[in-house]
Amino acid sequence: MGEQPDHESQTEEPTAKKLADAIEQGNLPMSREVTVFFSMLGLTIVNAFIFRDSLASLGIQLRYIINNLDQIPLGTQLDASNLFCLILFESGSRILPIILPLLCAGLVANIAQTKFHIIGKRIQPDFGRVSISAGWSKLFGLKNLVEFLKNFAKLATISILLFIVLKGNQDKLVSTMFYDPSLLPELILNLSMRLLSVICIVTLVLATLDLLWVKGQWRRDLRMSKQEIKEEFKQIEGDPFVKAKVRSIMLDRVRKNMMASIPKATVVITNPTHFAIALRYIREEGGTPIVIAKGTDLIALKIREIAEAHEIPIVENRPLARALYDKVGVNDAIPTEFYRAIAEIIHYLNTKRTPGAIAR
Repeated sequence: MGEQPDHESQTEEPTAKKLADAIEQGNLPMSREVTVFFSMLGLTIVNAFIFRDSLASLGIQLRYIINNLDQIPLGTQLDASNLFCLILFESGSRILPIILPLLCAGLVANIAQTKFHIIGKRIQPDFGRVSISAGWSKLFGLKNLVEFLKNFAKLATISILLFIVLKGNQDKLVSTMFYDPSLLPELILNLSMRLLSVICIVTLVLATLDLLWVKGQWRRDLRMSKQEIKEEFKQIEGDPFVKAKVRSIMLDRVRKNMMASIPKATVVITNPTHFAIALRYIREEGGTPIVIAKGTDLIALKIREIAEAHEIPIVENRPLARALYDKVGVNDAIPTEFYRAIAEIIHYLNTKRTPGAIAR
């Protein structure tokens, strides 16, 4: 026997990974009452729009066949088979529109709860689940007790509603039966429509409450201990794929922020195509020139494109561009060893006041 989980220590809410793993394994919060509600809704729709016309059409067709039996050959077994196939076809073509909405209602109920999440593992036979002791404990467990109470409440509610409807229309049913029996099917159809409508409302309330309870119970069953959360965090933190993914996301964000700051640059120093460094220096802001963006190859080309689009001066200085790229990080001030070279470039730009590319 496997070790039973210590539910007393599982006091923490399940993490997003625990919930995702449960869904991946087919452990989904499913409410039977939602399926019942959709089935009752489908039955109500069928009763209101399809049932009467389909049965009336079937009755007319069967009556026609019975009234004209003398014109239908029945001398051989083949003739009898043809008559049987004809009746089967006529019956099926009228009953199928009644059955299809009910099947669709059940399918919609399951898709609405599972979002069409098909788990092949759940439908594979697993003899490890066959356990007399486990089945006995489930039989008298809390979930089955709740299911029993729900089923009892549904049965009692439907019985009471049926009694109220029949009791309130008892005189009308008896009088119709004696004075005009041909109106009896229509009366029964109307009474069943009223009964189904009330049952749908009751089932909707019950399905809503049951769905909330099932989802709450599902999350309670997936609760974790503090030790489990720590182990999961260590597992995620140590996963090389996760680390690479996080690093990629962080680099992408840094790159986007860097590109967004290029229009604020004072000058871009290039190699000319392999390196590009965007500097910002405004005398009124004080301090020293700051590298607000840098990159090589494609990123360098992108920096140049943004600079040209915003008419930021581009200066070609191969040794300076390479040195700045190697020694200065983004958002860092340039070291003192570059003061003279950068000062000459800024002085030249302030003198010329000419945007565009400046070769040196």
